Amino acid sequence: MSLKPVLEARGLFKSYRKDRLEVPVLRGVDLEILPGEVTAMVGRSGSGKSTLMHLLATLDRPDQGEVLYHGERIDNASRRERDRYRNHDIGIIFQFYHLMPELTALENVLMPSMIGNSMLGFLRTRRVHRERATRLLERVGLGERMQHKPAEMSGGEMQRAAIARALMSDPTVLLADEPTGNLDGQTGRSILDLLRDLNEVDGLTIVMVTHDDAIAAAADRTVRLVSGRLAADADADEVEVEVEVEVEERAESLPRAEQATASSAA
Repeated sequence: MSLKPVLEARGLFKSYRKDRLEVPVLRGVDLEILPGEVTAMVGRSGSGKSTLMHLLATLDRPDQGEVLYHGERIDNASRRERDRYRNHDIGIIFQFYHLMPELTALENVLMPSMIGNSMLGFLRTRRVHRERATRLLERVGLGERMQHKPAEMSGGEMQRAAIARALMSDPTVLLADEPTGNLDGQTGRSILDLLRDLNEVDGLTIVMVTHDDAIAAAADRTVRLVSGRLAADADADEVEVEVEVEVEERAESLPRAEQATASSAA
C-alpha cells in the first residue's frame, strides 16, 4: 500500500511585480512530500526554491494551483485556519533564525505556545509548556543556554534554538529554508546531524531548501528547480543552461588553487 502525501503542491504558479515588469518565479510545480522522508530542494538562486517553500508554508499564496495538507486544500483557507496550520501542523526554520532579540532561548521556544493559546489558557498550562520547551532545548543541546539571549549565543546555538521553537507544537512537517546557509561547515554539519536524528528517531518529515551538496546528498530525495519548474518537467535546454551556470558560480566561489585543480580535472 503506497503512502499518501502529507504535503502536496499541484500546478503552482507564482509571479512577482516590479513596477510594470512581471517576473515569473514558479511555472507549474507539482510536488508530493511523503510522510517520514527528508526532501532537499536544490537549484541556483532565482530558481524558485524559497518561493515554493513559502507557498507550502502558506506564508504567501499562489497565483494559480493548490497546496494540500493531508489531502485537504490549505492555501485558500481562512487566515485563522492558515495561522493554525503554521502554528500546529508545520514548523518553519529560516537561515537567519528570526529569534526575538529581547527574549531568552527558553522564552523564544515558548512563543508558539503563547501565540497558539489565549493568555489565560497559556497561564493555566504554562508549567506543561515550560517543561516541553526545556526538554526541547536539552534535546538540541542547549540545556545550559536556556537563559541566554540571542546576542549571547553563537550562530549554531541560535539555529538550534530556532529548531526547538519550530518543534514546540509537535508538527508533522518541518520546513527548513537554508538551515545551514549562515553557518560554517562544521556547525552546519552538526545542524544536519540534528535534523537527521529528528527524522530517524521521531519520524519527522523534513523539507529543506539548500545550496549545500552535502545536505542534498544526505536527504532521502532531492528535487531540483530549474527556471521555476522541477527539473523533470523543464526543457532539456533549460536544465543544461542551469547546470552550466551553477558550475560557473561554484567555480567563481572557489579559492584560486581549487579553481586550477577543478579546471585541470575537467
